[in-house]
Amino acid sequence: MPFTIAIIGRPNVGKSTLFNRLVGQKLALVDDEPGVTRDRREGNGRLGDLEFTVIDTAGLDEGARGSLTARMQEQTETAIALADALMFVIDARAGLTPNDRAFADFARRANKPVVLVANKSEGRHGEVGAMEAYALGLGDPVQISAEHGEGLSDLYDSLRVLMPDPTEEGEEFDDDDIIESDEDLAKRPIRVAIVGRPNAGKSTLINHLLGEERLLTSAEAGTTRDSISVEVTWQGRDFRVFDTAGLRRRARIDEKLEKLSVADALRAVRFAEVVVMMMDAQNRFEEQDLRIADLIEREGRAVVLAVNKWDLMEKKGSLISGLRTDADHLLPQIKGAPVVAVSGLMGEGIDRLMTAIEQAYAVWNKRVPTAALNRWFEQAVEANPPPSVSGRRLKLNYITQAKARPPSFILFCSRADAVPTSYLRYLTNSMREAFDLPGTPIRIMLREKANPFAHKRKRPS
Repeated sequence: MPFTIAIIGRPNVGKSTLFNRLVGQKLALVDDEPGVTRDRREGNGRLGDLEFTVIDTAGLDEGARGSLTARMQEQTETAIALADALMFVIDARAGLTPNDRAFADFARRANKPVVLVANKSEGRHGEVGAMEAYALGLGDPVQISAEHGEGLSDLYDSLRVLMPDPTEEGEEFDDDDIIESDEDLAKRPIRVAIVGRPNAGKSTLINHLLGEERLLTSAEAGTTRDSISVEVTWQGRDFRVFDTAGLRRRARIDEKLEKLSVADALRAVRFAEVVVMMMDAQNRFEEQDLRIADLIEREGRAVVLAVNKWDLMEKKGSLISGLRTDADHLLPQIKGAPVVAVSGLMGEGIDRLMTAIEQAYAVWNKRVPTAALNRWFEQAVEANPPPSVSGRRLKLNYITQAKARPPSFILFCSRADAVPTSYLRYLTNSMREAFDLPGTPIRIMLREKANPFAHKRKRPS
């Protein structure tokens, strides 16, 4: 098991900035507003030759039982229980506060090794605040600036004492340990992003999949801010599921923090292989839902449409058939995408949803044999020849698949710039039916075939 370190401390001391520094990328949202981090976030940290799991946590704060603040602290307490060691972070520029002293006692009671980190130590004011940290009784403070990368060598020395050797004696590695076979690739977790409008029930669904309250949920829209990833195993298949912030129309996004949350959600879509677009059953297929689905298609991800809160609907049988009709009519660019009615709260339809994700992933990875592809192509062109443009006939030569993920094809033709979009749409829809490619984005790129006589000059008359 990897060595695990939880970063704890009061709000706005720079825990997420330190987390991002250790994982080497901006995974956690960072802002001057206190309380940005709500759920706990895990990442693979590295400092020199030290490798470990690092957990970013919500700021330790007091709240009424059952409140969002109290549940945020419960997430932090869970992270502490999972950790092998703690990084207790204070703001050196602000100096010690009563909350720092109270939570230092909390860290001591955890009975885990504690590294005291005095963040924001750059400059004279930071030096004074770091000296105050000795009063906490947690040992020598490590003075760093997570934002500027200062003091990391001292942090390395403090962690090095706590961690086991990077490589145990007698353990040997060879090249075979880092080469993945095709079978290994097939067993890798499927990356799934859950997206949708605010308060569509994304976090509730993931909590049901996990069987625990891993992600904070609330009737208040906008509870989720960071894109949090969790590991899920369903019927022996591994998934890495990303919960994301709700996506509102751009015109309604005013706050800087919400803009950061939306940008984080869009990164999760680009990183995912399958995207579950979740809608509220009582307000399904609204304009913003259609915009989100179109975004997913443009990013080239496999799509599954999930209609959540189905337990609140009446006359469900008569509504199910209408979901398929509405989806194909309103989203022709992903015609045939799976549509699943679910209830994240009650657990209805979860098996159907996970099956749909696996099927969408398989279609997204599908390759069509070249011979079968060109047999279809000849029949499609014969049944509906391309139109003439400016009195000149378009000649379509042949087609080949360039790659999967999503299925992408190269069509060789005489005049690429003259092929109408409507004709490419006809070929795409025909291909969906012929090769069973429902819902997945299909890319057809045009390429002009080289003219073998282009280099020859005309003979003078």
